[in-house]
Amino acid sequence: MTVLSSTRFGSTEIKPNIGSLVHADKQTLLSGEYAGAIRELLEQRGVLVFPEINFDDDEHIAFTHTLGKFARELRGGDIYKVTLDAGQNATAEYLKGAFFWHFDGFSSPMPIRASLLASKVLSPTGGNTEFCNTYAAYEALSDEDKEMLEGKRAVHALASTQLDLDPQPSYEKWLEWMQMGRKELPLVWKHESGRKSLVIGNSAHHVVGMDPLESKGLLIRLRDWATRDEFSYSHAWKVGDLVIWDNTGTLHRAMPYPLESGRMLHRTKLEGEEPLA
Repeated sequence: MTVLSSTRFGSTEIKPNIGSLVHADKQTLLSGEYAGAIRELLEQRGVLVFPEINFDDDEHIAFTHTLGKFARELRGGDIYKVTLDAGQNATAEYLKGAFFWHFDGFSSPMPIRASLLASKVLSPTGGNTEFCNTYAAYEALSDEDKEMLEGKRAVHALASTQLDLDPQPSYEKWLEWMQMGRKELPLVWKHESGRKSLVIGNSAHHVVGMDPLESKGLLIRLRDWATRDEFSYSHAWKVGDLVIWDNTGTLHRAMPYPLESGRMLHRTKLEGEEPLA
């Protein structure tokens, strides 16, 4: 179903609860004329795909600037190279955590608004990026579950994400992870728009005040619910694709692929615009 259309700009839903294909040429996108429509569509749909738009890095950066406040990388620069090639990315080992459902910036006062990812080199097999809409997942919960989640908070920590990669760390390694901090967040984000989304993912270690095993069970149940087929979309990359996702209302993960494949994507980000509350 086409939800927006004009002679120069249009979009088509990918699935009922998540994802839209955006139809526009480079000149139209770089003009910023439809930036407001793109931002509105992003909040509604969670994920926007610009198939084979083939932005170069300068165009990618310029397009990001049309959509909001540009977020530079922590290590400097405007483009982050998403690759497991340590020769291209000094933090490649850290990126292995991206194979698990997560959202970015849980420790920040305001998690980043959105990420824009462009495909440069494909892996021969695998390598899809998967997304799920945590707005839609929350809205589809039963009234009983919504009432149960009201006021509940979870502790998020980088240590929790690293346990997926190394479930039996040494104590020294554990202490190193713990130095990276933790943050207590609500399980439900009450957005300034009035909408609500689930705040889950592999950074969530436990729910405050619950029995540890029951707590873990709740987090697993919510993850399984949010990542059901009706709320999720798996993007099979083509070189030149650009995908934007709403980091405040989705989770994402990379699917496995040969680690030596040279798969390369370039990312930019928009700064956060509201605190997680």
